[in-house]
Amino acid sequence: MTYTDPRSFLYQPGLIDPDGALRITKEALANCDDGELYLQYSASESFGFDDGRLKLADYSTGGGFGLRGVSGEMTGFSHANEISEAAIRRAGETLQLLDPAKGAASPPPRQNNRHLYTDGNPLEMIPFAQKVALCEKIDAAARARDPRVAQVSVSMSGSWSVIEIVRADGFVATDIRPLVRLNVNIVVEENGRRESGVYGFGGRYLYDRLFDDDMQQHAIDEALAQALTNLRSVDAPAGEMTVLLGPGWPGVLLHEAVGHGLEGDFNRKGSSVFSGKIGQRVAAPGVTVVDDGTMADRRGSLSIDDEGTPTQENVLIEDGILKKYMQDRMNARLMGVEATGNGRRESYAHAPMPRMTNTFMRSGNDDPAELLSRVKDGIFAKSFGGGQVDIVSGKFVFSCTEAYRVKNGKLGDPIKGATLIGDGYTALNKVTGIGNDMALDEGIGVCGKAGQSVPAGVGQPTTLVSALTVGGTA
Repeated sequence: MTYTDPRSFLYQPGLIDPDGALRITKEALANCDDGELYLQYSASESFGFDDGRLKLADYSTGGGFGLRGVSGEMTGFSHANEISEAAIRRAGETLQLLDPAKGAASPPPRQNNRHLYTDGNPLEMIPFAQKVALCEKIDAAARARDPRVAQVSVSMSGSWSVIEIVRADGFVATDIRPLVRLNVNIVVEENGRRESGVYGFGGRYLYDRLFDDDMQQHAIDEALAQALTNLRSVDAPAGEMTVLLGPGWPGVLLHEAVGHGLEGDFNRKGSSVFSGKIGQRVAAPGVTVVDDGTMADRRGSLSIDDEGTPTQENVLIEDGILKKYMQDRMNARLMGVEATGNGRRESYAHAPMPRMTNTFMRSGNDDPAELLSRVKDGIFAKSFGGGQVDIVSGKFVFSCTEAYRVKNGKLGDPIKGATLIGDGYTALNKVTGIGNDMALDEGIGVCGKAGQSVPAGVGQPTTLVSALTVGGTA
């Protein structure tokens, strides 16, 4: 196989070369505190297999640049889907509207040679026919597992992105980012009642892991088990009660209800419930919340963020005490702190902002079985679906896709229609038990903020919350 330099997708002869990109960036940002030229090429594909047949096959490529200049609190940003000297020069005219910087330019990020994932392109490694055959194989295997299986949906997606960040001071950083995902949704039917279960996994690796027989079987088993559990579910209770949250994916509640409130932009503006509370207790003792973008192959990980800052492990809350916020370069500079490697953007067409990577609560010392025994009257929430969150206040409403009634420390019937209602700050302070079984999600998270979506990871151990409002159907 002939090796193709990934940067060749960004620099086309006759349009632009690396020296030209440096020269234009220096000219465009001459009067700015900070900023960068962000170049990106991406290729993506997706497959949808439903009702025993292929119903979706999509492939696309694209590229472009985003040019950003920052002066004080002002930001100028322009983008285009043509990477050329002429287009970037036109974009630079936007930055002339900025007030000239009054201080010295911000120093560049530190250089980083770390690679957290392969440079390989998952889209080119396996032929199209084999990917379709994989979906067909999973569909057939799921239908053969149980006669109650009425419908199977399999979706698979992959992407490969080459990005380069060019600064006026000569700093250049390149990152090559693969991402794959597989989802299995199973609908079961019995006596006229239908229920569903879903399971997915993925990360920054190649398709070979999706072709692992054990991983495929695990996905089928989990989706089917959830569907069959829901088939015998009863109406959920309602009212304030004790809630035991399962490990892994339930960390999405922590991500949404707490994590966004710890992002630098909200706290610089004073609009987060956590604003001005560095060094203060904001959670129960034992609660430690971390954002870590350095975990190999994880969906939310990045070797560098979208401003060129290396990602790092950030302890946000330690033993209940607020330690720091997640920062991009601009908000870090305006708050007088260091950037934390959390400047992220959806694509070249978006400006960066503080965003989470892999956000989770660390393990405690409690035995999960012992935590269950403490629940006299409540529910055990094992998995979540959609939810709504007010980022500023942390108020949330989350629907449970798999949950159980708990009485006198014993798991009872599975329940349907349960929602959890509360706010992140209060919930953190009502944590009364933290399991020793911290787990990360399987690699399916997508985080939305200000119209931008980025892949993210979540996680937590089994967590006991003394009181949350449960919205039910009973």
